[in-house]
Amino acid sequence: MNIRKSTSQDLPQILNLYKIAREFMKNNGNPNQWEDRYPEVSTVENDVKQGISYVCEENGKIVGTFVFFMGEDPTYRVIENGAWHSDQKPYGVIHRVASDGETKGVTRAAFTFGMERSGYLRIDTHRDNKPMQGALKKFGFQECGIIHLERGDERIAFDCLKG
Repeated sequence: MNIRKSTSQDLPQILNLYKIAREFMKNNGNPNQWEDRYPEVSTVENDVKQGISYVCEENGKIVGTFVFFMGEDPTYRVIENGAWHSDQKPYGVIHRVASDGETKGVTRAAFTFGMERSGYLRIDTHRDNKPMQGALKKFGFQECGIIHLERGDERIAFDCLKG
């Protein structure tokens, strides 16, 4: 699987992947994480402009997308009912992973991409997102505690340290 930075030309495909992901979540017991419009078009456009949006391609077709950056995620400053397993900074952050629902390995490819660039990753997901929680644990992420998004929503925090 080839991973590259997203371009503005990729926006229609990326938005379609997020639509597929929202439907998947609704159909698999997680109707509230991304609701009907998340991520907003402006959020995806901003991700591309910042150079933190990536697409996964297979046979020339975009089959997945995710956000990756090195630095600090402000929502990770406070963690409740636990602790991060490392204070390493900067750390890698992965958000908004989505696939076409048919291609296997998109999530693993995103995690591997991030780990190769950072050595320490942080991520969060909704309590009802059991498929993502399973993928995280399978890759080697450990549950750390609870964080809150800017708008106050609760998420389960995970991290993974290389080695």
